[in-house]
Amino acid sequence: MSFFWTSWVSIAALLVYFWTAAEAGRARGRYQVKAPAVDGPPEFLRALRVQMNTLEQLAFFLPSLWLCAFWFSDRWAALTGAVWVVSRIWYALAYFRNPAKRASGFVLSVTSAFILLLLAVAGLSGLIR
Repeated sequence: MSFFWTSWVSIAALLVYFWTAAEAGRARGRYQVKAPAVDGPPEFLRALRVQMNTLEQLAFFLPSLWLCAFWFSDRWAALTGAVWVVSRIWYALAYFRNPAKRASGFVLSVTSAFILLLLAVAGLSGLIR
């Protein structure tokens, strides 16, 4: 069993997280927020929340992605996982510009992660194969 596509999506997801962490670090320097402080101007707080929310989402996304790939399908896991990756970028860019417009990217990323979990359950239980 090969997990070629899921592996690439995992790498993409980790690169998105790395990018959000770099943006938070850049904002820390730009707005002179010295570690370990986590409070500062709204622009810094937005970058920090994007990074932290992406980290929080990874804890659910990555296991769901791999369970889906193993028990259901590498291609379906990768396709749904790619939606998660794109929606996290959408979420981040929207949040950086205007926090009120972040909801669509957030909802799509949470939904795609939940679909991965549902597909994993369906595959594991034998409902869909």
